[in-house]
Amino acid sequence: MRDDSNTVNINRVAFVGNYLPRQCGIATFTTDLCEAVAGTYTNATCMALPVNDIETGYTYPPRVRFELAEKDIESYRRAADFLNINGVDVVCLQHEYGIYGGPSGSHILALLRDLRMPIVTTLHTILQEPNPEQLKVLKEVAALSDRIVTMSARGKRFLETIYDVPAEKIDFIHHGVPDVPFVDPNFHKDLFGVEGKMVLLSFGLLSANKGIETAISALPAIVERHPDVVYIVVGATHPQVLLHEGESYRLSLQRLAQKLGVAGNVIFHNSFVTLEQLIEFISAADIYVTPYLNEAQITSGTLAYTVGAGKAVVSTPYWHAEELLAEGRGALFPFGDADALAERVLDLLDHESKRHAMRKRAYLYGREMIWPKVAQRYMESFERARTQHHHTAPAGFAVKPLNQRPADLPPLRLNHLRRLTDGTGMIQHATFIAPNYHEGYSIDDNARALITAVLAAELELSNSQSLDLSSRYLAFIAYAYNPKTGRFRNFMDFQRNWLEESGSDDSHGRTLWALGTVLGRSANPSLRGLAGGLFEKALPAIPRTTSPRAWAFTLLGIHEYLRRFEGDRLVNQVRDQLAERLLGLYQACRADDWRWYEDILSYCNAVLPHAMLMCGQWIPNNAMTEAGLESLRWLVELQRADGHFSPIGCNGFYPRGGERARFDQQPVEAQTMVSACLEAYRCTGEDYWLEEAHRTFEWFLGRNDLNLPLYDPTTGGCRDGLHPDRPNENQGAESTLAFLQSLLELRLAENTIQEGRKTP
Repeated sequence: MRDDSNTVNINRVAFVGNYLPRQCGIATFTTDLCEAVAGTYTNATCMALPVNDIETGYTYPPRVRFELAEKDIESYRRAADFLNINGVDVVCLQHEYGIYGGPSGSHILALLRDLRMPIVTTLHTILQEPNPEQLKVLKEVAALSDRIVTMSARGKRFLETIYDVPAEKIDFIHHGVPDVPFVDPNFHKDLFGVEGKMVLLSFGLLSANKGIETAISALPAIVERHPDVVYIVVGATHPQVLLHEGESYRLSLQRLAQKLGVAGNVIFHNSFVTLEQLIEFISAADIYVTPYLNEAQITSGTLAYTVGAGKAVVSTPYWHAEELLAEGRGALFPFGDADALAERVLDLLDHESKRHAMRKRAYLYGREMIWPKVAQRYMESFERARTQHHHTAPAGFAVKPLNQRPADLPPLRLNHLRRLTDGTGMIQHATFIAPNYHEGYSIDDNARALITAVLAAELELSNSQSLDLSSRYLAFIAYAYNPKTGRFRNFMDFQRNWLEESGSDDSHGRTLWALGTVLGRSANPSLRGLAGGLFEKALPAIPRTTSPRAWAFTLLGIHEYLRRFEGDRLVNQVRDQLAERLLGLYQACRADDWRWYEDILSYCNAVLPHAMLMCGQWIPNNAMTEAGLESLRWLVELQRADGHFSPIGCNGFYPRGGERARFDQQPVEAQTMVSACLEAYRCTGEDYWLEEAHRTFEWFLGRNDLNLPLYDPTTGGCRDGLHPDRPNENQGAESTLAFLQSLLELRLAENTIQEGRKTP
């Protein structure tokens, strides 16, 4: 602990990054740094704000005061408010592109832009050849930070020459390491049953870029001369690798060891070990091996730990290793060269005095890397940041007024969506909140549900559920396709009997919209594979339909499809044909007092101008863009009452020259209006359209003719509409999906807006 005479002026420090018990290197570093500062400066209060990559979060220690949801940009803004009102003196950010949401981790900018205290950012990755997005994000992180910490001299050079960070803004601080004694490895070997063995060690979360196969390939030559050698590989498979690939890499390593006849010399310890266990493993090692496959690693915590513990290290020449192991503190070998690795290891095993001299040089160098000294260096950086901080904010300003910040959106809850989903698909209706089995299923609702699940996956707000839900709804759609007609069936009873050979034109178009969304947005190739075949088979039926809404739904799906396959000539031809039809309807029907495509305003009205806007931008065609904007603005003004959204009712709709129906008001009208207004905002950049999207969304929340909410936060469902005197208390599929799709589209739009903002 530091002497009281060295008390500093910084009383409250907040550390932002991953945090234990989350299993990753950043979590370990953030936890260790936070605890080191708290333990070294006992007068300072340290708090942590970790980032959750799973919905349930983690069982954090009391030091954690606020949790961020990785893919929810609003949680970053709320975190900024929390820090601003809690008297934090300095924020210490751990930056790594992959731990924050948004493209290249851009969500973290939403937090940094709103902070009113000094920011000290530690960079765990500094790329020599960043893509434009990575370059932009890191430049803004650096601009918003008062000090930048790098853990290598090469990183400092990159920051100056590639990212234009002034040299005087950069602090070089070593990766911290535990303060452990310089001990004889034999003292700890009995803990692992390797007494009398020479121990080679690698540790860290296991993934293919760690190059463990190179070390195993080197073992036959090593064991031939030193049969008492054992190679211990410590660490669980990286959670993201485990999620997407399972244990295939670890199993391939085990098969390789068996093939080479060294399976008896390799020990896998497949777990995320505690710091105490890790120190014991390191202490038992005679030689530490880091056979990484890529030079572009600016920092390695595992390497720092072993150098600090005074281990003999043999490593590939990645950037951090070149620096830490210079001047005889370790030995390097070429990437992927098992023979060279064996040669370096044998040299150290054969020459004990050389090995111990290397250990001593490493240990003495590591004395400057122990956590108390690193904590001291960080506190010095915090003090410099505070002295140099020049944020200008009005006196007493902490939290932005409501009119200066985006409106808060409800959290995403899929409870009711899951309640209405069974092994077959999405059930159409509900009696109150209970699924109504008597009404069975429809492809309309399964198509809507598929769009919703894909959007949720894109935002990664519900990673654990979206793939299962998407595959279930897509399976229903695949089963609904009737090859005899080239069309999708729509209605199925609860006993799984189809009630027709072909569904309506609208249901066919909406299903194509859902399939196009999978093809354009889903990251899962298996889902795209199934959706692609269905889209190709079902699209030819659309030109023979007569419903303008079927055309519009299809056009939305086509434009989703063209996100990924813009060169598809046939799909472009269908798009042009349907777009010309819609434009022709508008030009034939339009008048000064009736700016619409038909002689009646009925259901899902806003989908028509929405499709026109997309075609106008993508074809491009100015007449279509103008028709879309004009008709949508007319519809917006027509459906506004006392400042709130009031859609055309379904009890009679609104025939030209006739009386407009005020009720029943349907949630799907709000959803199509939100989508269309967001498209108009993307097209024009005019705030008017974004405000209208939010105004319409608030209809779900109670800003409507009855001042009663449709959305039920206790269930995650949405009531089926507004009667003249009350809401419809049933929470069926169409209404719930209308709310969820609107919420997800607004979240996507807000993320894009935040990512496009300039540095203050």
